[in-house]
Amino acid sequence: MAVYTEVSFTQASALFESLSLGPLTRLEGCSGGIENTNYFADTTQARYVLTLFERLTAEQLPYYLRLMAHLAAHGIAVPNPAADAKCEVLHSLCGKPAAIVNLLTGASELAPRAAHCAQVGEMLARMHLVGRSFAMRQDNLRGLPWWNDTVPVVLPNLEPAQATLLQSELAYQNHVATLPAYAALPRGPIHADLFRDNVMFAPEADANGAPVLSGFFDFYFAGNDAWVFDIAVCLNDWCVDLDSGATVPERTAAFLSAYERVRPLEAAERALLGAMLRAAALRFWLSRLWDWYLPREASMLKPHDPTRFERLLQQRVAHPYAPAWVAADFPTVN
Repeated sequence: MAVYTEVSFTQASALFESLSLGPLTRLEGCSGGIENTNYFADTTQARYVLTLFERLTAEQLPYYLRLMAHLAAHGIAVPNPAADAKCEVLHSLCGKPAAIVNLLTGASELAPRAAHCAQVGEMLARMHLVGRSFAMRQDNLRGLPWWNDTVPVVLPNLEPAQATLLQSELAYQNHVATLPAYAALPRGPIHADLFRDNVMFAPEADANGAPVLSGFFDFYFAGNDAWVFDIAVCLNDWCVDLDSGATVPERTAAFLSAYERVRPLEAAERALLGAMLRAAALRFWLSRLWDWYLPREASMLKPHDPTRFERLLQQRVAHPYAPAWVAADFPTVN
């Protein structure tokens, strides 16, 4: 959440009041993230997030906003876009497409335990199943075609060893995409960016002392793609040591076991989970290289260090996924 487009209190107030969300009392720019302009906004009725979209077009945006509304209507805890009198959820502010969603309660858990990973895995599976009835379709805009287009752009900035790793992994992923197992992967809407900072947990545990997941947010990388790729994105953040990229078996077991209690993985997904873990590492290494070497001007912009995902990709290549990661003798989630 950066600030590329400055929005005045008066400009924001007019939009909030036109949507019957109450008089605006506070407007504060958000410093996290890198894609869109975001503000925290309070009214006399509730707390919200105001987003102005800097890259996504008015033609692309209904997919994301309607997906969120669909998930919310079917019991998945996600922000619900505010609609006008004509039920439109996409608005305009300062010449940019804009949306307003309710602010989820709680905070992100940046040092998750197995119990947190289990809750994320369970709700991700529920989200995938609910997404099957979502009528709109839009491809994952940061999928393989984008990787093929973007690698040549960032290569001139890399050291020889980095360039070799990036090119060899891209070739591998293009090969994977030709396999029958890849064509057989079940697909639907995916979040595609479900990192620790895009999930909220309630401030208080439940009666048994377990954390309470209060919602997923930031769906603006969502698209139709393989569900197992969404799983891989999560495993690469929730279930690894961020400094080394090494797998944390207990968290991995908790996540996958909880997911499969809701939606068991199919044979093709099991066969390609290792490849998708590499794909997810490549995707975020590449996007962070793009943002690092080709930055945009923005107030409060903090580009992410790409080396984390370089290390992660090296780990995924050197230590491929093995079923032992989810062995039945791991401790009970607590």
